[in-house]
Amino acid sequence: MTDSSRATRRLVALMAGMGAAHLIAPRPFDAIIPKGLPGGPRTWTYLSGVAELACAAAVAHPRTRRAGALATAGLMAAVFPANVKMARDWRDKPLPLRAAAYGRLPFQAPLIAWAVHVSRNAD
Repeated sequence: MTDSSRATRRLVALMAGMGAAHLIAPRPFDAIIPKGLPGGPRTWTYLSGVAELACAAAVAHPRTRRAGALATAGLMAAVFPANVKMARDWRDKPLPLRAAAYGRLPFQAPLIAWAVHVSRNAD
């Protein structure tokens, strides 16, 4: 097994898991949807969950892997404002929760780089 195939499988698992989480337990995700978006937070939570599942499926299939990985990178960039909102909203929470919220922010860049790496190594 190559590093790129391992990276691909792990990216598929991450996106599928997060997509499923958005659909199974949407409430925590609803809370971080920026208020400026039209419609209700639950709609955006479900849409982002479906988008994550679609990205996972696209990355899993060799014929769509490159486009799926690039879509994954774009989706990860698009949801960054929700992570910023979460960090801002949680600034008065206990330290462990605050640390988790702020700690998520710098990890978005490596996640995007990971998706780009998978796209570049697609067969």
